[in-house]
This record gives sequence, C-alpha cells and structure tokens, in this order.
Amino acid sequence: MKTFTHSLLLSAAVLLSPLALAQASNDAETLAKGEYLAIASDCTACHSQEHAAKPFTGGKAISSPVGTIFATNITPSKAFGIGNYTEEQFANALRKGIAADGSHLYPAMPYTAYAKLTDEDIHALYSYFMNAVKPVDQPVPETELPFPMNLRFSMAFWNALFLDDTVHQDDPEQSESWNRGRYLVEGPTHCATCHTPRGLLMQEQGDQFLAGAQVGPWYAPNITSDKVSGIGSWSKAEVVQYLKTGHVEGKAQAAGSMAEAISYSFQHLSDGDLNAIADYLATVPAVNTASDNRFNQGEPGNKLAAFRGKDFHEDTSAPGARLYSGSCASCHGYNAQGTEDGYYPSLFHNSVTGEANTSNLIATILYGVDRETEAGGHVFMPPFGDQPNALNNLDNQQVAQLSNYILDMHGLKGTQVTPEQVAEIRAGGAQSPLIQYARVGMGVGVVVVLFAIGLLWHRKRKK
Repeated sequence: MKTFTHSLLLSAAVLLSPLALAQASNDAETLAKGEYLAIASDCTACHSQEHAAKPFTGGKAISSPVGTIFATNITPSKAFGIGNYTEEQFANALRKGIAADGSHLYPAMPYTAYAKLTDEDIHALYSYFMNAVKPVDQPVPETELPFPMNLRFSMAFWNALFLDDTVHQDDPEQSESWNRGRYLVEGPTHCATCHTPRGLLMQEQGDQFLAGAQVGPWYAPNITSDKVSGIGSWSKAEVVQYLKTGHVEGKAQAAGSMAEAISYSFQHLSDGDLNAIADYLATVPAVNTASDNRFNQGEPGNKLAAFRGKDFHEDTSAPGARLYSGSCASCHGYNAQGTEDGYYPSLFHNSVTGEANTSNLIATILYGVDRETEAGGHVFMPPFGDQPNALNNLDNQQVAQLSNYILDMHGLKGTQVTPEQVAEIRAGGAQSPLIQYARVGMGVGVVVVLFAIGLLWHRKRKK
C-alpha cells in the first residue's frame, strides 16, 4: 500500500508559516495513524482484488453461509466509492452498518467489531481514506442474496438484537499492553468475526468467544487460552512469530483468509501491538472444544511398499498413498517430514492434520497456500482442485482419498473425509439453514395473517 509519507508532507510544510507547519505536522500524524489503522483493520484483504493491485476498489467475492457478498469500493470515488460520505456517515457505516444512503450493510463487513473504535481512530481513518487514498471510479457487482436475505431492512432488527455499539473503554485493573491488545483484538483486527462460532441467526455466540468457527471453505480454529483445544500451550514469542510470518514450526501455518490477514495486516503491526495482542489472547477464557491436542498428532511414515513395482493403471490398492506420492511427497517428503528449513511443513504435529474439523486440510488441497511476509518470504503451494489446463487436478473422490491417507498416517486417526464434504468445501463451504427457516417462518406468518383476516371477516358477516 503506497501513500505519501511523513517526510513528503513535512518537506512541503517547511515553506508554510509556523502555524501552517504545525497543522501540516498534525495532518501527517493523523494520516499516518489512519493508514496504520486501515492496515490493522485488514481493509485491503477484503476490499481489494488481484493481490491488492488496486487497493480498496472492491469487487472481491466473499463466501458466506447465506450467499456470496461482494466487497464495496471504499476509495474516495464520488461515483462508486465513499467520496460523498461525511465523517458522521463514515462512522455510522463502521459502527452501525448503515451506509450513507441509509441502507444496511451485512455483518460480513465487521461493523460489530469496528463499533469498538474510538472517535479519534474513526477520525484518523476518515482522514486517511478521504485524503491519502486514490479515488478509483470502478463499479463493483451488486450483492444479490437469496430471498429473504436480500431484504436489507431486516438487518435493523438483527442489529437491535445483537449489535453492541459500546465504544472500547480501558480496564483500569489491567496493564496498558493488555488494554491495547484487547482493543485491537475486539476492535480493528476483528478476530471474533472469524474465530467465534455463530448461532442460528448468524450472531456471534459470546460464551464461545474465539472458540473456532467455519468461515466459508476454511475453519478459523480455537484461539482461546485452552491448552488442548486453543493456543494456551503457545509461548508469547510463538504467537508473535505466527502473526509476523504465518508459520510456527510443529504447530501451524496460515492459509486462506488468515494468510491474507497476515500478509496485508498483522505482519505490518508494530512489535508492541503484536505483543499486546499476545498478552490479551493469553487471558481469553479457555473453551475446550476437543479432547485431543491438535498440535501433537501423527508421526512420520509411508506406504510406498504397498504399490512399489505394480502397474499404476491396473493396481488400485492404497489410492491415497499413490496420490500422496505423486502430488505431495516431492515437497513434504516421503515420510511427510517436511523440509529442514520448514518452508514445506511437516504433516504430522501440524494443526491442519490434528484438527477434528477437516475443512482446512481439504481447502488447502483444493485452493493451495499463498502468503508473503517480510520475515518469511513468499510461501506458495499450488492448488490441486481446479488449476486451469492442469493435468493433476483432483476430483472429489481423490481429494477424499488423499485426505484420509494423510489423516490416518500423519494426523488425527479416526477422522474421515467423504467426497460429499469435499464437494461442500469446493462450493465455498456449508450453507446456513437460516434462509429456509426464514422462508418457512414468513410463510407461516402469512398463513396466520390470512387466517386472522378470514376469521374477522367471517365474524363480521355473521353479525
């Protein structure tokens, strides 16, 4: 993300009067703060396409349990972006999910978290977007959710039930670092938006705060302080390392939306803020969601002997082992031990294979891994689900066979993947039954109203 810097602003300011110089300095600080907050809030990952080649121009398709939502253009374009927003309207969008025209936003835009932002930070963000971001007159596709989710006014009732718009307040009993970490986690970095399970009405379940949730095809795991299910066994240094690089040897690697968050957001935060996040996460109430430690599962090994020397087309034994040997062993090793430098991780003692929820294993095979950090370099694994003109694309049956081989040999034994599960992940993840429930509920409501009208008419006619 390239914007003008402090030095450029202050160099220009030396030609001004002392008062103007002071104002320019303040403006520079405000804009720099706004840019930092935009990075912390991960605006680039959702509101940009083509690996942020055109930042904030929107158009990215975001999978949700109720349909695909397209991110909006948030450049100061007056035709297609937020160029006509007043600061109050900007604040209402961030905190209340209400656009300048009065329409309601869907909580895929995490206004439930941004509601915690202070007035000072809202002002800094507004100043940055309006003055330092280049306006781009580029339209985006309209979000068209199925009925009745397309009735945006219904979000007013949802907000009345579930939106807590209380601005963050420091806890005087806690340290400055802890309070900063809480503000970042619950506010700008909006960790709960992905990592907290949702109820029937798609509301965050407060008693399961950060206990893990499905986000489209990926699973955002438990990051509470539980030592078995969560990250309570991680050191503070490991949490910071993960946020900087997306990788902790023997524990976890970031892919999907978390890889984007690390590439575009977390790695750019200050060491003080990353340590503050770690301080706060260490105190999040533990929620146990599994009996097995997801970081200690599996062991090295292989089943090459099962098909060595046999004709590939005639022998059908050990299909998962065959697929692993042909598609995975060249990078992850014949025993799934990974590489010595950790660039290609081991597939045992790995949270992806040790997690009872198999979504991330399936999604990694289908979509690959792509993240880039200053400390960790560019980490890439090709997708094996749908590469254009590729000969090694795997169908649902093959992905299930490969997944089951990896889990049985190197992960949480007894966990099974079916072709139907693969098809669901390939399609963008599980869909919520809320749409059907809402339609049934509305249908019942119409019947009740019609019955009441008929009953009143009958009584009136009888009289």
